[in-house]
Amino acid sequence: MREIVFDTETTGFDPSSGDRIVEIGCVELLNRIPTGSTFHAYINPERDMPPQAEAVHGLSAEFLADKPLFAEVAEKFLEFIGQDSKLVAHNAGFDMTFIDYELKKCGLVPPTRDRVVDTLILARRKHPGGGNKLDDLCARYGIDNSRRTKHGALLDAELLAEVYAELAGGRQAKLGLVTATREEFSVAAVVTAARKTEQVSHLSDSEREAHRKFVSTLGDKAVWLDYLAKEKLPAAE
Repeated sequence: MREIVFDTETTGFDPSSGDRIVEIGCVELLNRIPTGSTFHAYINPERDMPPQAEAVHGLSAEFLADKPLFAEVAEKFLEFIGQDSKLVAHNAGFDMTFIDYELKKCGLVPPTRDRVVDTLILARRKHPGGGNKLDDLCARYGIDNSRRTKHGALLDAELLAEVYAELAGGRQAKLGLVTATREEFSVAAVVTAARKTEQVSHLSDSEREAHRKFVSTLGDKAVWLDYLAKEKLPAAE
């Protein structure tokens, strides 16, 4: 199962009032484990940077001045997220409002909302009444967010990937999330399948025969006979 955890940084709260995306960060997950494949872009918003926004993410208008416009990264972004992968974000409505606006502005079709998983909603359901900001969830699950001195789209997406695994009932944070290539995932799948199908018996033939004789004494309605029938093993006379 492929999913994309993503985050955006913006100049403000409302694209209809002129606010724009200034950073996108995406992390690819397979079966809720990061593969190491990411998408990241700083974006020139073609406007000034409000001091309040710069205080949150630290991105100045000067820093972004030579960065590509959203239209220049839009196709690569859509290619990375694919056509059917789930899109995971914290307070996803905010991020998707900006994504929709920017893509439509470029004449491109935004992802459908049925693809979106909002981890804020998941957190509120799992921890009603508790703090459910990203920092709160990192603290709750013992996830190291010491690098998060300011908001950053890619870093926040990486942290959210770990939080999401916990919210979805996956790996324990204390075990750590490892990255793996697609090839490693394929090898692991083959090994896992082989282990599941490999059934080694340590019973001797005489022990098997003794067991069959015991089962035959349980009567015609014994549940054991159903298993014998499925295995096509004749019951002892």
